[in-house]
Amino acid sequence: MLYTRKGDSGISGLFGTKERFPKNSPIYDALGTLDELNSLLGICSANSARNPLREANISAALRTSQQNIFIAQAELAGVQKHIPQARVLELESMTDRLEMQMGHRGTFIIPGATELSALLDYARAVCRRAERSVLAAHAAREVSPSTKNYLNRLSSFLYALARYSAHAADVEESSPQYQ
Repeated sequence: MLYTRKGDSGISGLFGTKERFPKNSPIYDALGTLDELNSLLGICSANSARNPLREANISAALRTSQQNIFIAQAELAGVQKHIPQARVLELESMTDRLEMQMGHRGTFIIPGATELSALLDYARAVCRRAERSVLAAHAAREVSPSTKNYLNRLSSFLYALARYSAHAADVEESSPQYQ
């Protein structure tokens, strides 16, 4: 069944627990923002699968990130799971490899050089919001350091992927002029 009517009063239970929270609580804000991020990563993955970047396994990396977002959601819901620190290190390694291929840009970038780079920048911004939401929910539900670290690194990885996708498409990105 896709609905239960149990949340119609504005209070809902966490999956697999007896705990109930108002739907406007920080924990539901974090869960919802992680859900939004996961959906957006799916859009990015589908877009990258029909993009010249297919050889770079971008879609596979995004799908792995989606799996990890589900782990973060389970942890917030009270399941004894967390994103292992090894996955944080994997993200760092992938981000470093992308940066080495392109070189470091020390300026801000205006999103939108390509459709995929714009989507990845959008995912990065949603990831930053998800990270803030998870930190706000931390008062109600303990969140492991590795899960918090993962969300922080994921936004950096998404930034690197956005830059790489424009670079691989041979499209010049623009920096703000501040004029």
